Amino acid sequence: TRRYVRRCISVLSNTLRVLEADGLLKRTVFPEVPVRVEYELTDTGRSLVPIILSLTEWAQNHMASIMQHRKDFESKEG
Repeated sequence: TRRYVRRCISVLSNTLRVLEADGLLKRTVFPEVPVRVEYELTDTGRSLVPIILSLTEWAQNHMASIMQHRKDFESKEG
C-alpha cells in the first residue's frame, strides 16, 4: 500500500541521514530534474565492512541454534 511505501521511504531517509551525520556515508546531490542523490561509504564506513561480514558469518553459523532456542522459549511461554 502507499502508506507502507511512504513509511519505508521515511525510515530509509532517516537512517541515511543518521549514517551521514555519523560520518559513515557521504551524500552527493546532483542538480538534475528530478534531483539525483548518491551515497557512498566514507573511510570510516568502509572500516565497518569486515566487522559486519564477521557478524553476518557468526549469525549464519549459529542460526539453527538461535531458532531452536527461540522455538523452545516460545513453547514455554505458551
